[in-house]
Amino acid sequence: MSWIYLVLAGLLEIGWPVGLKMAQEPQTRWLGIAIAVGFMGASGFLLWLAQRHIPIGTAYAVWTGIGAAGTFLVGVMFYGDPSSLMRFAGVLLIVAGVVTLKLAH
Repeated sequence: MSWIYLVLAGLLEIGWPVGLKMAQEPQTRWLGIAIAVGFMGASGFLLWLAQRHIPIGTAYAVWTGIGAAGTFLVGVMFYGDPSSLMRFAGVLLIVAGVVTLKLAH
């Protein structure tokens, strides 16, 4: 169950940078801040649950890896962030590291 909590925490980790991006626009500033704070809290709570049975270093690396890779993909797909073969290769390295940590656990 801890790994499910951790994956969900990582997915929710994507929400707070999106909320902060929304907060850049005056018309969605407060909604964006509220979304960011909500996702931070939910993600942090699930990370806390996961850390009961997963070592802190592994949990944190997986959590940030899912958040970083997911936020990268959201940025490319919805916000026009630049994409290149090298940027995708970098994200694949992050994902490979997360998978390796899971397999080594």
